[in-house]
Amino acid sequence: MTQRRDVNRILLLGLLDLALTLLALYLATWARYLIPWGVRLPWRLVALPWPVYLMAALIWPVVLALTGNYVARLRPLRRSPLAIGALLPGVGLALLALAGALYFTYRQVPRRLFFYFGLLDLVMLALVRWIAHFRRNGHIPRLLIAGAGRVGTEIARQAQEERGEWELVGFLDDDPAKADQIIAGVPVLGTLDRLEEVIQREGVDEVVFALPLRAHQRLMQRVLDLERLPVEVGVVPDYFDLAFFRARTDEMFGFPLIRLRASAIEGPARLTKRLFDLVIAIPCLLLCAPLFPLIALAIRLESPGPALFRQERVGENGRLFGMYKFRTMVQNADQLLPQVVQETADGQLIHKRPDDPRITRLGRFLRRYSLDELPQLWNVLRGEMSLVGPRPELPWLVDRYQGWQRKRFAVPPGMTGWWQISGRSERMMHLHVEDDLYYIQNYSIWLDLRILWRTVGVVLSGKGAY
Repeated sequence: MTQRRDVNRILLLGLLDLALTLLALYLATWARYLIPWGVRLPWRLVALPWPVYLMAALIWPVVLALTGNYVARLRPLRRSPLAIGALLPGVGLALLALAGALYFTYRQVPRRLFFYFGLLDLVMLALVRWIAHFRRNGHIPRLLIAGAGRVGTEIARQAQEERGEWELVGFLDDDPAKADQIIAGVPVLGTLDRLEEVIQREGVDEVVFALPLRAHQRLMQRVLDLERLPVEVGVVPDYFDLAFFRARTDEMFGFPLIRLRASAIEGPARLTKRLFDLVIAIPCLLLCAPLFPLIALAIRLESPGPALFRQERVGENGRLFGMYKFRTMVQNADQLLPQVVQETADGQLIHKRPDDPRITRLGRFLRRYSLDELPQLWNVLRGEMSLVGPRPELPWLVDRYQGWQRKRFAVPPGMTGWWQISGRSERMMHLHVEDDLYYIQNYSIWLDLRILWRTVGVVLSGKGAY
């Protein structure tokens, strides 16, 4: 019932979005015609032909779906399709797609009309979501968690953050020490033997089993017992110590499979990030291309050796790839590495120093303003890197990582990241990993935009680069 209700809500939301988008486009034409701002245009130059409406009708549903605006809560604790967080990047990318289509078809569309359309569309779609979220009178599904351990407590915490999406009834747990306790703000209602009684008494819509692996046999029996009750059942296995950040449910030869090393950015979010990278990287590469021969010539004039070099780095999921950079060191820099690497008292490596004897005079200038990293735009286009992400690390440094530090490979490496805007080389290498993990756990397209914006200031200041 919950799944059917979610699907119906998504279909209704999609139809409303389409109707409101076309209405916003129509109202934008009248706004451009009537608002006395700028040059007054006659109606024949403002009115849009029907193919423009058709293009908008085709682009908007696809782009909004790809950016996560219509994700159904088909499993426990998935965010509601009425959430507003994915709306702005969705509308923004849809506007870019429409602008590209108009460039090849109807270039005469007034720019101010396009601005009015984007503003009206965003406001109207956001208003629908706000009204649906705060004024809906539908049934809120009631959730019961079987297992008050670490996994169950985390599920309860997430459910509490999505108030209005779930009504958390409480826990069931066989541990006598947890009887009648309040955990994560809700009570422990009894042991698993009372499962059916609690479901019927509390009107539970969904049960989530969050039991330890040792309770597998008992879990099977409890799931079978619930077959005669109209309740949805989910299982969250206790794989926290094995999984990196997020697991992905999959299927192999007809068997359900949980992938413990799935990327932390997948599905619509992955596609949005890739489109974001391409939209920014391609123009940047074209703009910077004239600088490449000048930088290469300056490097060759100062010191012998190639101007551009390809260095092996560790990327997503531990895969090796060749990262491109302008050379900023002397030709035999690798042979001088033992003279530079230092080790702290607790065994942490420091491989960057402000007085590194291997860096050339021009190299210091290139590093100060990150010009040596411009060739990495090619790695971004190839999909080996992203604009924003953890720093791609050297294999010999990764060999010294502890297990928890390898979690930084759960996403593609980036040209810039949280560490780079938090001090760059002034912070010791072994502190980078914690910054990378913070980025992975808090990833959003907005965080990428924030990091890119702050990167501009950091690069212009030249602070902390050596």
